[in-house]
Amino acid sequence: MNFRRDHGFDEPEINLIPFIDVLLVIIIFLMLTTTYAKFSGLEINLPTANADRQDGPPNEIDVAVTAAGQVMVDKMPLGATDVRSISEALRRAAGDRLDPLIVINADAKATHQSVVDIMQAAQAAGYAHISFATQSPPPQ
Repeated sequence: MNFRRDHGFDEPEINLIPFIDVLLVIIIFLMLTTTYAKFSGLEINLPTANADRQDGPPNEIDVAVTAAGQVMVDKMPLGATDVRSISEALRRAAGDRLDPLIVINADAKATHQSVVDIMQAAQAAGYAHISFATQSPPPQ
């Protein structure tokens, strides 16, 4: 007795049509929701300069800001740290020099507001050239 019927084993198959439909919907969704932004680079041509020795006193005013917020203009501490006081100190330090370079030496832990106050004071005094002093990291 043979109770087994001779059924042919059908190979299982995966219907790819719904899979392709889902992938096409995802691709269309991604194409519609993607923002195409053009990133542009800023090309800068740095000026060249000769390292000739400077004649006369340097045309710089050093402004230092400590971590506690104390401001010093050319190593002279200021009593007040408001914009008007700093602006007057910059004018006194500049004397008769035309358009001096303001070099800001700010402590790494100085507040951002104190540096902004110095920049506003330089603008109020009529000095447009401002630079920041940094130090090189220690060699490892």
